[in-house]
Amino acid sequence: MKSIKQLELIHGRVNLRTLLIYTGILSAGLVIGFAQGQTSRQPPAEHEGVSVVSLGKLKESSLKIQIGLNGYEMKLREVTVAPGGAIKEHSHANRPGLVQTISGSWTEVRSGKETDFPASKKVALIEDENTVHWLYNDGDVPAVAVVCGLSKVTE
Repeated sequence: MKSIKQLELIHGRVNLRTLLIYTGILSAGLVIGFAQGQTSRQPPAEHEGVSVVSLGKLKESSLKIQIGLNGYEMKLREVTVAPGGAIKEHSHANRPGLVQTISGSWTEVRSGKETDFPASKKVALIEDENTVHWLYNDGDVPAVAVVCGLSKVTE
């Protein structure tokens, strides 16, 4: 028969081992959880494989008359990112916009987190005052989006 001291030691070892196992599982789960949606990709220094076609523009004079907005114009553009291409990191602090993917798919990277925007996703990518992001296309087909945004008029 084992003494109480022997049982306490065995029981203590089991608890310690169990605690270490649970701690390891919890730690692995946290690492996986934090890693989900994170990217190890780095933004390019310049746009790669990007083409832009102007679809229309509301001039500064029209925006001034219609809504009293001076110094800005509203542009509607078609932006295409070739397979393997990317749009460099940029801010929308003073350039709000809305982006709707119409074919293919691209991935937005914002604060190190990735969000996919396939054409089947009927939700616009919102570019508000807090947006600093970059985008890439790792698909096999071009990613095409319609982009509507306000921007300062450049002389």
